[in-house]
Amino acid sequence: MMRLITRHVPLAVTLLACAFLLIPIIQSILAGLTVNYFRGLSSGLTLKWIIQVWELYSDSIFLSIWLALTCLAATLVIGVPAAYVLARNPGRITRVLEEFISLPLAIPGLALALALLQLYGTVQGFRTSWTFILVGHVLYTLPFMVRSVLSVLAAIDLRTLEEGAASLGAGPARRFVDVVVPNAMPGILAGALTVVTLSIGEFNLTWMLHTPYLKTLPVGLADSYASMRLEVASAYTLVFFVMIVPLLMAMQWASARAQRIMQ
Repeated sequence: MMRLITRHVPLAVTLLACAFLLIPIIQSILAGLTVNYFRGLSSGLTLKWIIQVWELYSDSIFLSIWLALTCLAATLVIGVPAAYVLARNPGRITRVLEEFISLPLAIPGLALALALLQLYGTVQGFRTSWTFILVGHVLYTLPFMVRSVLSVLAAIDLRTLEEGAASLGAGPARRFVDVVVPNAMPGILAGALTVVTLSIGEFNLTWMLHTPYLKTLPVGLADSYASMRLEVASAYTLVFFVMIVPLLMAMQWASARAQRIMQ
């Protein structure tokens, strides 16, 4: 009897939690596909609301994709070498630098955005450019890339690998490209997954930094819920899911494949 309880109770709790999370999502998706949400499925199904979302917010969709990819490129260029330096030189100063890099995680997005506005808000042309939002996204997501790569590099004997490559005539740049990067690939892919998803879904910081002509997906979603019909807002949610879920699955598959190859 006790064995049955310990086996079925966790399963029941898991199913209830999944239902608690999935039922509102399914309801929201159906609302974006029905002619009239308050009449339900009896009013019929339609793609009119999705087409309206595309007509109104296609610029927001492309901007979010562009920001996420550019943010990923920036965090790769900055984060991977930074993690390598931290892993290569452990010590008290390294720990201080690591905590400094992680500082944006402890600061609310609104406060970080306010600091950026105070510092760069008066720079002509920069305030109204998408690069202003990009700076905020990079500051917010960089710690995730650095920590993901650093955790992988800390788990391997990096110094021995580099010494072996150096004994074969590889210079510092060649060692970094041919030894460090391949061994850090699981952490790079995990960090990339986190950076892209956080950049696409980030709202608080972006809401403070955006202008009427620079709305990202989450800002556009908030705008649609505030000013449009419920069906339009629900269709926007459906578009958001259609974008983010395949991206998450693809990047998780790539991360798992990289880990299997490394093993």
